[in-house]
Amino acid sequence: MSLTWPWALIALLAFPILLGFRWWTRRRRRREAVRISSVTLIKAALPGRSLLRRRIPLWLFAAGLIILGTGAARPHASVSVPSNAATILLAMDVSGSMCSTDVAPNRLTAAQKAAHEFIQAQDEGSRIGLVTFSGTAGLLVEPTTDKAELLAAIDTLRTSRGTAIGLAILTSIDAIAEINRNVPRTGVDVPGGDSPGDAAGDYQPDTIILLTDGRNTQGVEPVTAATEAAARRVRVYTIGFGTTQPSQMMCTRDQISGDAAFRPDGRGGFGGGRGRYQQIDEATLTQVADMTGGEYFQAEDAEALSDVLLDLPNSITLQRQDMEITVWFALAGAVLILLAVGLSQWWNRSTPLPTPPLSVRNGLQPDQRNNNLDQPAR
Repeated sequence: MSLTWPWALIALLAFPILLGFRWWTRRRRRREAVRISSVTLIKAALPGRSLLRRRIPLWLFAAGLIILGTGAARPHASVSVPSNAATILLAMDVSGSMCSTDVAPNRLTAAQKAAHEFIQAQDEGSRIGLVTFSGTAGLLVEPTTDKAELLAAIDTLRTSRGTAIGLAILTSIDAIAEINRNVPRTGVDVPGGDSPGDAAGDYQPDTIILLTDGRNTQGVEPVTAATEAAARRVRVYTIGFGTTQPSQMMCTRDQISGDAAFRPDGRGGFGGGRGRYQQIDEATLTQVADMTGGEYFQAEDAEALSDVLLDLPNSITLQRQDMEITVWFALAGAVLILLAVGLSQWWNRSTPLPTPPLSVRNGLQPDQRNNNLDQPAR
């Protein structure tokens, strides 16, 4: 918590000043008190109050003054708040290994289905962009609220050679820079850009979700691209998709681009690459997520991938922002002071007192009054 006006904490002196004034008035009252001959009878006539009842209102009043005094300094705190301006860039791997059949019917089809579910589950008005990457990376759909356009684009994904994870991150950053003026484009020097791993502070509402089943084979290194994202406070969430089981490569004719090196399988599709193992570079994906304030997830099947994508918005749309919380201090202080006054009034409410004997009202003991009556008037 930080304070905008720390000098306003001088208002906290109000409490010790009030305590001193209370002590002074009570001492003065004792000096001016009238002596009464029968103090015992007067005490018996007064309603009793426990020590706790006398002190609770004072403690509540003191706490209220302290909280109000702190609120006068305009405190700020970093709190999690929902962001309605968040843009999500979904970067999907379309390298040839996405034809692996360890996830039925193949990784690409399973990823397309999970992406469909992710987009359809978002609130109306949420902006999503689509980046695809293999040997190169490109922005397939600019950030948009049109779900139909995004779903149609996902259905057209085609596999190709190579895996350029770093280029996918840089392409996503540039797409965010087009709609968020607080995010400079790549290639622009940003203070702190040379200190990877230092992603402390507030993040931009825009985030990147990167899904891949392999490791970087060409282009910019992912860690280098992550440094650019960290300097711009753009979080990158990474997902490693696929299993470690060897499987055949199998894609339909519509899932392969012209440069794919697959042979016809005689059933209208293309296959090859028997015995291929998962080659996810989990260490690099984890490092990229840690550097940028994101998180790495592993999804070995289609159901796990859907769960990861559907749960991610809960983390993405919550942003930590520095907000002034003076109003909460004022509210808490006012409640405590009102409670203190209310309890004090309730516990000190007036009750009928018994009428003391005439001798007491005249300031005389009974035996003294009788003696006075026997004496002749002068």
